[in-house]
Amino acid sequence: MAETNFVDYVKIYCRSGKGGAGSAHLHREKYTPKGGPDGGDGGRGGHVILRGNKDYWTLIHLKYEKHVLAGNGESGGQSRSFGADGEDKIIEVPCGTVVYDAESGEFLCDVTEDKQEVILLKGGRGGLGNWHFRSATNQTPRFAQPGEPAIEKTVILELKVLADVGLVGFPNAGKSTLLSVVSAAKPKIANYPFTTLEPNLGIVAYRDQKSFAMADIPGIIEGASEGKGIGLRFLRHIERNAILLFLIPADSEDVMKEYNVLLNELEQYNSELLKKQRILAISKSDMLDEELIEEIKQTLPKDIPTTFFSSVTGDGLTELKDLIWEELSKDVDRHMTLTHRPMEMDDSDDEEFDVDEVDDIEIDWEDEEDNGK
Repeated sequence: MAETNFVDYVKIYCRSGKGGAGSAHLHREKYTPKGGPDGGDGGRGGHVILRGNKDYWTLIHLKYEKHVLAGNGESGGQSRSFGADGEDKIIEVPCGTVVYDAESGEFLCDVTEDKQEVILLKGGRGGLGNWHFRSATNQTPRFAQPGEPAIEKTVILELKVLADVGLVGFPNAGKSTLLSVVSAAKPKIANYPFTTLEPNLGIVAYRDQKSFAMADIPGIIEGASEGKGIGLRFLRHIERNAILLFLIPADSEDVMKEYNVLLNELEQYNSELLKKQRILAISKSDMLDEELIEEIKQTLPKDIPTTFFSSVTGDGLTELKDLIWEELSKDVDRHMTLTHRPMEMDDSDDEEFDVDEVDDIEIDWEDEEDNGK
């Protein structure tokens, strides 16, 4: 993985800005010796905001930005002058990014659309100046509110690739070859297992200038939902796909057995994946004659669309794209967004964050009451 720029998992420390203190100023000038309270309000602390950006395909830009700090609000001033709000910190993320609490693994939020903004951490509210506390019985209040403190949290950002079609299959099922043939993507192809070590995304051209996105997910093996192989790391990328295209090679000893194993792994990882539309495609069909194809057809499930194709000879590719487009065009309630289960935290993978390196982490309240006087 050292040679790739694809990063789909980062852990960062975030801190919103603290609110500015209200002013306890009393108005004084030459001809108005007792002008009364005129302290202004403190400014709001900056938010930490996530913003979806369709031009980003990875989280690599956050890999080395471990501390994300929003600006603090300024204190209020005399003559009811409000303090300036702290600067918001906007984190650009690719569409499909999910955020978890790094300590508990709890799901916090996700960003699925371009330009969508989600406030991850709210900035502290600014304190009220003493002008708000004047009354008939207390005409010269000499106190003001301090601003609210900042919020600190270490979060995990996890990218789940968004695509119309996700390729699901065992290693060497022909997923990368198919993607390279029907799109301009150039995934690594070789005759050994786990050639694909990262998801690859390609745009497949269709008739009448139409197109759809296809994602090649690294191979899944039996037990992937329990952490075997590398499937567990990339099973999350299947959650964002509208349709799952199961690829099983024609030289498989038992097509239905492999199909059921793949279904079981998806169910063990997230049972809602079984609600997605499915297509079963037999790859490498150039190895079969018509008689064998008919025999295999008799064993295939009747409740999902099936097809045969060969990426090498091109046979069946047009029919495969027609079938995919037909399924995409159906007016059905697709499960693009699933219920995100809490992340299982592994202490051995935790990254240490030296909070002492961050300037002004500890909030000092000792002279808040004097601010703005």
